[in-house]
Amino acid sequence: MEFPTKAIHMLPGPDANTGAVTFPIYQTSTFARRSANAKAEYEYSRTANPTRDALQDKIAALENGAHCLCFSSGVAATDALLRILRPGDEVIVSRDLYGGSYRLMSRLYQSYGIHFSFIGMDDESAVERAITPATRLLWIETPSNPLLKVTDIMSISNIAKRHDVLLAVDSTFASPCLQNPLALGADVVVHSVSKYIGGHSDLVLGALVLNDDDLAASLAYIQNAGGAIPGPQDCFLALRGVKTLDVRMERHCGNAMRVAEYLQGHSLVSKVFYPGLRSSPGHAIASRQMRGFGGMVSFELQTGATSAASRV
Repeated sequence: MEFPTKAIHMLPGPDANTGAVTFPIYQTSTFARRSANAKAEYEYSRTANPTRDALQDKIAALENGAHCLCFSSGVAATDALLRILRPGDEVIVSRDLYGGSYRLMSRLYQSYGIHFSFIGMDDESAVERAITPATRLLWIETPSNPLLKVTDIMSISNIAKRHDVLLAVDSTFASPCLQNPLALGADVVVHSVSKYIGGHSDLVLGALVLNDDDLAASLAYIQNAGGAIPGPQDCFLALRGVKTLDVRMERHCGNAMRVAEYLQGHSLVSKVFYPGLRSSPGHAIASRQMRGFGGMVSFELQTGATSAASRV
């Protein structure tokens, strides 16, 4: 099934209980058992909710993954994955990193005895040298926030596999429409669903996608025990947003390229960061592992240009 079809249609089909072709909002905290002795599929919405399950199935399908677990924010998804670590464990993280992830790692988890090394992921030999017997996880963002650096997922995954280390890829800036890290060797894909997947700035939600059954079971336990789950209304909104993901990303990519090319020729701009530009250091890698270059552009101004920009 092609990506646009998976994004638009309910999987595996209409709601089994009602036949609804748009999945319903199961706005309930508890569920009645169908019989006294039957094991209930649903009991309490922190543990499982049909609307959340529908969204999890959808995002897993878009990433061609076996499992998806959704959380109340992208940071909550990151937090859940970090909870598999123990004091003394080490994580090697790409230096250009979303500020919320950096704060969570450096200000919270580091105080629990987990060590984080922030390094450039463009030097594969440096990544390999940084791995120690305590390393449990490699964490990369590609494209990164905010400088749009592109990391070769397949190369880093090969390093991770040689050292029996997990690889997590925050693919928020690409979305499942443009990039599928699991197919390139990643163990876990992280998404802030609040961004492109939701698409309408009206929800906050995160997701983890993976293939490993045992790790998925551990994360499902953390999801339930930790309780940072999204409500059914937000899951419904994300399901609605997914339907237009393909066409939105096509327009995002086209618009971003035009903006990047304009900025590249502007007299007050010293540097433009966008992997779609042939001059970008990550252009060749992005061309191999992405189906488009995304909608995010960042840039630096010439010295003294800040005052001019503030007058615009």
